[in-house]
Amino acid sequence: MVIIMQQGAAPEQVEAVIDTVQTQGFTPFVNPGVERKVIAVLGVVDSQKVTLVDKFESLEGVERVTLISEPYKLSSRNYHPADTIIEVGGVTIGGPDIVVIGGPCSVESREQVLETAHAVKAGGGKLLRGGAFKPRSSPYSFQGLGNTALEFLAEAREQTGLPIVTEILDPDDLPMVSEFTDVYQVGARNMSNFRLLQRLGRTDKPVLLKRGPSAKLREMLQAAEYIMVEGNHRVILCERGIIAWDDATRNTTDINAIPVLKQWSHLPVLLDPSHSVGYTRWVTPIARAGVAAGADGLIVEVHPNPSEALSDGSQALKPDQFKQMMDQVRRIANAVGRGPNAG
Repeated sequence: MVIIMQQGAAPEQVEAVIDTVQTQGFTPFVNPGVERKVIAVLGVVDSQKVTLVDKFESLEGVERVTLISEPYKLSSRNYHPADTIIEVGGVTIGGPDIVVIGGPCSVESREQVLETAHAVKAGGGKLLRGGAFKPRSSPYSFQGLGNTALEFLAEAREQTGLPIVTEILDPDDLPMVSEFTDVYQVGARNMSNFRLLQRLGRTDKPVLLKRGPSAKLREMLQAAEYIMVEGNHRVILCERGIIAWDDATRNTTDINAIPVLKQWSHLPVLLDPSHSVGYTRWVTPIARAGVAAGADGLIVEVHPNPSEALSDGSQALKPDQFKQMMDQVRRIANAVGRGPNAG
């Protein structure tokens, strides 16, 4: 349940409610950054519901108490009605503008990542993605350059000003990765790596959480909850395609997920059209569809020479293709009232 305080409730009234929640054996979590304080009551609430509602509503400064039946609380729009906007290096994700993250699946060399970074910047991308540690289906496939890749990404950021998004695989890698990245990416394979999610919840950097290939949307929001309950509310959800019976594309893009997540949750929602389809020729059409459906942004693979890529070259856009996609995405964004030229 959530306790919604009256607008302008005194700090001592808020503290009194928090003390009462704790006395009843629950964990209070105050929604930060809003004028009207909202306190989430975390814990198992069953037969006591009616009694607790009456008790909390009788406290001074409380406007009303709302029961939340979903298994996710902090990521729910019932708890936080306004859209969450996340700032990363001067870029806002979740606001009116569509934000595009571009870059290679894997950092392969200094020259490759620098060339790609400048192409992403020139095309209108706002953040640079690049894999330093790559979870691959085969142990014999390229696994990434590790710390060397992180150093190349840091140099690319210095040259272009683009904040860095890179994947984190292991909680033990956090100290090293945190020195270089601006956004932690949790890949689809790790959406249910709860120890990793809990550790990321104790950091202060945004987390881009990708949906697992077979995960339901409620399961994705519960994964976000693992991060948020530890204190980090800077979570970005990412739809990246799910496994379905059709094998025409790498995955099946769940366009439905975008408006559903936007209604159920206050967190920003991105679409990854590259992993959704797996083939360059369909990346741009699905990117357009995602923006039209209400996505707050895209994360797209870009590579100067996809045919020579060490991973996922079949779904990477060349720099000129990325620019063409960006031009089309801007027009779609304007048509649906997003971006500086909308209207």
